[in-house]
Amino acid sequence: MKILVTGVAGFIGAALAKVLLQRGDQVVGIDNLNDYYDVNLKLSRLSSIEENENFTFLKVDISDRVALKSIFETNDFDVVANLAAQAGVRYSIENPAAYIDSNLVGFANILEGCRQQKVANLVYASSSSVYGANKEYPFNEDHPVNHPVSLYAATKKSNELMAHSYSSLYGMSVTGLRFFTVYGPGGRPDMAPFIFTEKILRGEEIDVFNNGEMFRDFTYIDDIVSGIMDVIDHPAKKNENWDPVNPQASSSYCAYQILNIGNDKPTKLMDFIGAIEKASGKTAKIKFKPMQPGDVVGTAASITKLNAVNGFEPKTDINEGMQNFVDWFRGYYKV
Repeated sequence: MKILVTGVAGFIGAALAKVLLQRGDQVVGIDNLNDYYDVNLKLSRLSSIEENENFTFLKVDISDRVALKSIFETNDFDVVANLAAQAGVRYSIENPAAYIDSNLVGFANILEGCRQQKVANLVYASSSSVYGANKEYPFNEDHPVNHPVSLYAATKKSNELMAHSYSSLYGMSVTGLRFFTVYGPGGRPDMAPFIFTEKILRGEEIDVFNNGEMFRDFTYIDDIVSGIMDVIDHPAKKNENWDPVNPQASSSYCAYQILNIGNDKPTKLMDFIGAIEKASGKTAKIKFKPMQPGDVVGTAASITKLNAVNGFEPKTDINEGMQNFVDWFRGYYKV
């Protein structure tokens, strides 16, 4: 297959492209290589895949409608995996415009490209952040997600609504994937696994919010990619039993679905820190702080739907995953 992967220099995008190329798919990858975090890390990810003869990289921002339109017109994509987005809950408080440009305008451009070129299958990144103020655990795709606590979450919820309208109007097959705290070698520097590991290895103090009373469904990168691959190979279908009187939010009368991809085993924040201590052989210096704006106490994924569709089962526990991450971090940063 010929597949467009947006955000290909990102953590998930690069990992997905690598697996697609390994199995023989043709991949066109685009990324704007912005400086939200260290560009050298993005270039390092690209270096692991750019030598493959089936890979083409284009430096393009998905908010650039003209450039993106040209890419769609000059390629015949079987699948589009849209992983490009302005990420980060906290940064959305400081720079909301970046989220409007990338996550709303950019996603609309992706939808238009898929519509005009009749792409058979669009898979796109949503987020567990859409569950917002919801505290019914584990999070189920059919739970209400009408109370986002950050603009980032609101843009991801908007993506799901936009995708449904395109599926309904134009017959597109679309799948939104709600990722749960993805971590692993090559992970993002703005996320807790990276921040905590760096400071613990350097003997620096870490800020632990809500006095440590938090939990996350940390999901290892290999498990995330496995789930994406399943959905690439099994496009969304119409739910023939969909009931408009009692509508199911995760599917529809059109070829539309929303799926969680998580570990299904939430980890308490203090246990997560303990996993880093075990992997690094270092003791964390902790400074407890109150909850910060835009954050949530916990995330926990129900993966029943993805398991039913594709037999998805995460394989990596937090101790193994953090050992792999710490080993990578030490090697990459020579710590």
